[in-house]
Amino acid sequence: MTHLPALLEEHNLAGALEWLETQPPYAIADELARMDAVNSVISFRLLDKDRALEVFEELDPVDQQQILQGLRDQAFRDLVENMDPDDRARMLKEAPAKVAQRVLAGLSAHERQMTAALLGYPEGSVGRYMTPETVALQQDLTVAQALETVRRRGARAETIYTLPVVDAGRRLTGIVELRELVLSEPETMVAALVETEPPMAKATDRAEDAARLMRETNVLDLPVVDSEDRLVGLLTSDDAFEVIEAADTEDVARQAGAEPLERHYMSASVFQLSRTRVLWLMLLLVAAILTVMVTRAFEGELESATQLALFIPLLIGAGGNAGAQAATAAVRALAVGEVRVGDLLKVIWRECRTGLLLGSMLAVVGLLVGSLFVGWDVAAVIALTLIVICGWASTVGGTMPLLAKRLKIDPAVVSAPMVTTLVDATGLVIYFSIAKVILGI
Repeated sequence: MTHLPALLEEHNLAGALEWLETQPPYAIADELARMDAVNSVISFRLLDKDRALEVFEELDPVDQQQILQGLRDQAFRDLVENMDPDDRARMLKEAPAKVAQRVLAGLSAHERQMTAALLGYPEGSVGRYMTPETVALQQDLTVAQALETVRRRGARAETIYTLPVVDAGRRLTGIVELRELVLSEPETMVAALVETEPPMAKATDRAEDAARLMRETNVLDLPVVDSEDRLVGLLTSDDAFEVIEAADTEDVARQAGAEPLERHYMSASVFQLSRTRVLWLMLLLVAAILTVMVTRAFEGELESATQLALFIPLLIGAGGNAGAQAATAAVRALAVGEVRVGDLLKVIWRECRTGLLLGSMLAVVGLLVGSLFVGWDVAAVIALTLIVICGWASTVGGTMPLLAKRLKIDPAVVSAPMVTTLVDATGLVIYFSIAKVILGI
């Protein structure tokens, strides 16, 4: 099947229009994100009004801005007016000042007020991701009255599957699922169906924490309240998925020693790709100078036993890999709530023993390999170093993310690349110190 970019290159607008009419919104959004600004805007303009909105909301904020900058005023106003307030707020967070001003100026007073309210919450908080367009029910309604309320107000809400129940002061008293209303007798009181202690989040809580709470509790929507427990919105499952995906993407990038890419990989320029990676490479290069300094400090020992130099890559590689494995496991355990900062001592004890066990297994191989190439004395140095360095590396790798979390630093920042660099330098100190003791050099 011919893809959209090929149709545009052939100036086949009829074929492009047919392609757009037969593809789902998410597929169209993916193609637009891959294309340059001119072609993505041309393609977007071929969509009818309703379909354009569906596709637009599938795009990332950076790609949304690119589309908006190519639209005329009326199309621009129609698009931003019909966006969900939470999607609009996230787009404006990253938009240039001129684009943000143009968006706000094109909104009705009601939509502008909702958007401004969401932008007033801290960046990365649930308030930035929740939808304020909800159908809240009073607990003194009957099921019949509640369903009538849903029919009357549901068209303006982003979701009606989870219905918050509030008191006269709009304080959250619980939730009721639409399914429960539909399956209950019309005269049943809503109060009899309410789940009075549902999972919920404060608007200022971290969006990632709230999204992971939704995953743990298997809820479709999470009520969001203010400091006085008044309902302010719902975090919907689709937004929660986006939050978790963005957090996981950021963690993966930082574990690899790079900044997360804010746009589609295929539409990013070589310069943009390089910019996300160069800073960390520079920092790691500077950190790696420690390894050079350690090697120079033990230059005399290397001259006395040149065979030691043969096994430096093997030893620091094993230590670095052991540390990276432990760091990755710790970051993941922190992210999903399996480990807390208060578990630091337990993690130290577990990882130390794990590292020593792994080192012992590797030491058997190291002893055999070392005996084939060098004497048994150097082979013993290699084996003992593997035990110590793996124990040390696993302990460092497992505990650094927890320490970072305690210091309010993203654990992924101090994960695999940083741990590997640190273990490389300290591993050499361990290696040469053991060699001095056993070989007497």
